[in-house]
Amino acid sequence: MVFSNKSLQFITVLIIACMPFISVANPATDSIHTATTSVKEEADHSEANAHAESAEPKDIKTEISEFIAHHLMDSYDFNLMAYKGADGKQHHIGFPLPVILFDNGLQLFSSAKFHNEHEIAESNGNFYKLHHGKIYKVFSADGALTLDEKHHATNPKPLDFSITKNVFMIFVVALIMFLLFRGLAKSYAKNNSIASGVGRFFEPIVLYVRDEIAIPNIGEKHYKKYMSYLLTIFFFVWFLNIFGLTPLGINVTGNIAVTACLALITFLITTFTAKKDYWGHIFWMPGVPVLMKFVLAPIELLGTIIKPFSLMIRLYANIVAGHIVLMSLIGLMFIFKSWLGSSLSFLLSFAISLIEILVALLQAYIFTMLSALYFGSAVEEHHHEEAH
Repeated sequence: MVFSNKSLQFITVLIIACMPFISVANPATDSIHTATTSVKEEADHSEANAHAESAEPKDIKTEISEFIAHHLMDSYDFNLMAYKGADGKQHHIGFPLPVILFDNGLQLFSSAKFHNEHEIAESNGNFYKLHHGKIYKVFSADGALTLDEKHHATNPKPLDFSITKNVFMIFVVALIMFLLFRGLAKSYAKNNSIASGVGRFFEPIVLYVRDEIAIPNIGEKHYKKYMSYLLTIFFFVWFLNIFGLTPLGINVTGNIAVTACLALITFLITTFTAKKDYWGHIFWMPGVPVLMKFVLAPIELLGTIIKPFSLMIRLYANIVAGHIVLMSLIGLMFIFKSWLGSSLSFLLSFAISLIEILVALLQAYIFTMLSALYFGSAVEEHHHEEAH
């Protein structure tokens, strides 16, 4: 694909114009994530407010660290941007998400009740408080959290099935994928297997996953039953990675719970579709002395668990590391406060942003490729003779 000079100039100007929005998206202090409070501050709201007013302002390095930590966290509302008003306070633009708890029955309410960590949400006579991104139960409208010496809450936590920001984005990506491939299938049926519209861009990618990932690793005999999963996982991870590069503070694939679930699905599909040859090579490897078989069997069995574990860690670590590096470089612009240092930080962060776009696609490719490789090993047919 060849780009003209005018196209490259337009893309460069567009990206530079969008960069300032990064500084206002998802600030370190939002409507539901604030600094740690002490036991006395939890018990007395007025004392906490007085303490906050008299506290010394944080230095820029601390604010940047909190900003990065907040960006990597999930949240119970979707914060689009924030700005500092004439009153000197932060004003947030976004929307709340539903909080779904199971505690003395089903509890359903809006996250807007958690305006900050000094307010308590009430639902059907039950009271809940948000502390460091987690919901704890308190026993009255004026109840306080019980904190240990490490400032960890010891109150009971209800079963939490809330629609958080990460869950919301999973639904959004699922809807995008459904509409995208539904339109692609309709264009195939309407135009005699010829894609139209936006499907012309995605059709070569679908064919690439089939011809370069599924068939070589699984084989032409068995690849079709795995194609739906491989296509789903490829575009799901890719789209979420791309959303993670926007100034919206989305970090779904940087959440280890999400990558663990994706790896677990690959593990279950591999386990329940594997043929007897696959298990035979694990528990009783042919062509190996009997004593060695007893040694190799637990090692091979452990390998079946290590494979999905590596899938989980690889995707999680690469995405989180990319976000931390990129946001640290952006933060350097506010530390240097000079045209030379800030310009160098901007150019470096711009270059890393371009690399992260490639990494977003590369991580989707690697996850899909390794999943196909595991599926191929599960259905591979071995033709060998035992040594006598």
